[in-house]
Amino acid sequence: MAYDRVLAERVRELLAGVDGITEQPMFGGLAFLVNGNMAVAASGQGGLLVRVPRDETGGLLGEHVEVMVMGGREMVGWLHVDGAGLGDRLAEWVGRGVGCARSLPAKAGKAAVRRR
Repeated sequence: MAYDRVLAERVRELLAGVDGITEQPMFGGLAFLVNGNMAVAASGQGGLLVRVPRDETGGLLGEHVEVMVMGGREMVGWLHVDGAGLGDRLAEWVGRGVGCARSLPAKAGKAAVRRR
């Protein structure tokens, strides 16, 4: 399944004017990175992947929000928010992902696709 291009455009609009943002196709979706660190992604399985501090993962789970699973393994520090869980909370989820990614050391020398 291809990622939701409408969702990707909504994320792109929320990130307009934010410094250090790049986009890169990843895992069948479109990832948005802050200084080389993935913050959020329009998932190839639908919905949004969101990077969060590992110790906050459990407290954010709920209806429409679960730990991201990749290759049958739970990825603590990454959430999958399905489309029904985004609604009017997209800005909140994107902000949470950007805040987490911004707290990490910048990655130098990573090739990435510039924002359009």
